[in-house]
Amino acid sequence: MSKQSAHHHQPDLYAIARQTMIDAGFEPDFNHAVQEEVEGASAKSRDLASDPTIKELHELLWSSIDDAKSRDLDQVEYAEALPSGDVRLLVGIADVDAVVSKKSAIDKRAEQNCTSVYTGVMTFAMLPEELSTDLTSLVANEDRRAIVTEMIVSSDGTVKTTAIYHAILKNHAKLSYEIIGAWLDGKSPVPDVVKSVSGLEEQIKLQRHVAQDLGEFRKEHGAIELGTIQSTPVVDDSGRVVELAVTEQNAARDLIANFMIGANVAMAKFLEAKGGPSLRRIVRTPRYWPRIVEIALEVGEQLPATPDSRALADFLARRKAADPIHFPDLSLAVVKSLGPGEYEVQMPGEQGEGHFGLAVEDYTHSTAPNRRYADLVTQRLVKAALANQPPPYDGNELKEIGKRCTEREDAARKVQRKMRKVAAALLLRNQIGQQFDAIVTGVSEKGTYARIIKPPVDGRVMRGEQGLRVGEKTRVRLLSTDPERGFIDFDRA
Repeated sequence: MSKQSAHHHQPDLYAIARQTMIDAGFEPDFNHAVQEEVEGASAKSRDLASDPTIKELHELLWSSIDDAKSRDLDQVEYAEALPSGDVRLLVGIADVDAVVSKKSAIDKRAEQNCTSVYTGVMTFAMLPEELSTDLTSLVANEDRRAIVTEMIVSSDGTVKTTAIYHAILKNHAKLSYEIIGAWLDGKSPVPDVVKSVSGLEEQIKLQRHVAQDLGEFRKEHGAIELGTIQSTPVVDDSGRVVELAVTEQNAARDLIANFMIGANVAMAKFLEAKGGPSLRRIVRTPRYWPRIVEIALEVGEQLPATPDSRALADFLARRKAADPIHFPDLSLAVVKSLGPGEYEVQMPGEQGEGHFGLAVEDYTHSTAPNRRYADLVTQRLVKAALANQPPPYDGNELKEIGKRCTEREDAARKVQRKMRKVAAALLLRNQIGQQFDAIVTGVSEKGTYARIIKPPVDGRVMRGEQGLRVGEKTRVRLLSTDPERGFIDFDRA
């Protein structure tokens, strides 16, 4: 195909994304009943602002850190050093339930999709944008209702006490992972957005300090740190794919991850202490542990015969230091053997499965109610417990919701993977015949697969694949691309 004809037919990425959503069983649009409710939501959010039982915390120096483009802001953070040497850490989560009532048209639509789907090409939001990017988003410089988790954290990362309560707060600075991460990692000076808010530089440094303490505590208890490559299509105004942006792990992402894990653990323990049911986020003890032991043996390491998250965490930390280039592929192999996370109901008095990857017994999803239905359900359980009211869901309802959320999350991952492949095929379609450095990522009866390093694109090796092993470096030549189906074919150079 000549370059002229390749440029001539530009597939409609938005149409492909929308159709991929429909094929995966998602509803990409909001119906009339939802739109009608949205119109009344603004008045509802104003009415709720005058509740005398809610703590007034807008004077605290709250800030949010999220993706630069994100407008659906679910969480804000604030830290305060105490005379004892401990740190008082507050995590505020948008009170979405205050605007989205159970069994409303908006709620039913949210339950249908269960999650926002970020395709890079476009975002298919779980909630209407009038809510998720405004009325129920912790947008900068606006008073918003929130559920706050307060943790007293000691210098060794132990969470001594927790409290959960309603508050009105104000996000004083909308910050991004990219800018804050570069600064905290010493790659750039203090950002202007930080300098422009009095006291924010010291605030973020304190947050980083307490986040590191929380992270070290988790690592000591066997939390697993993985490093898979995550790429997102970047599309220009005319709908053309211009690159695949790789998400770089940095200090800002680590900070937020540690705070969100802390808040999720606190929420799970709170619901358990209140004697009610909870929707737990679990990662089961791996059934395919022998495969993980084999993976370790391939690089000359020995893991115990029975699943041990601490031993796995230590092994991964050593490999990351010894071979950072291949670490994403090792991580991917381990991820596949660990199995996916899922939602499971824990009834009062029951012993739950726990989260093997995070090495915690009590874990829920509670920190993204604009984006995940499970978090909105957990928020309702927490609010009922705070008010000493019976749970708004019974065990069977929660089991159905848990199954639905697990299934829809898996479907969302498939949509995102397909759109990454479509974008990658478009990005490479004028480079037929070119050679690339690659790493073999999969060898099975279905075929042999490799990922080129730059851009990070996966494809199938159609010729010369005999004898290739997972993790092996090789050179491949691009044979063909099929953007509509997201197919990329290589041969061994």
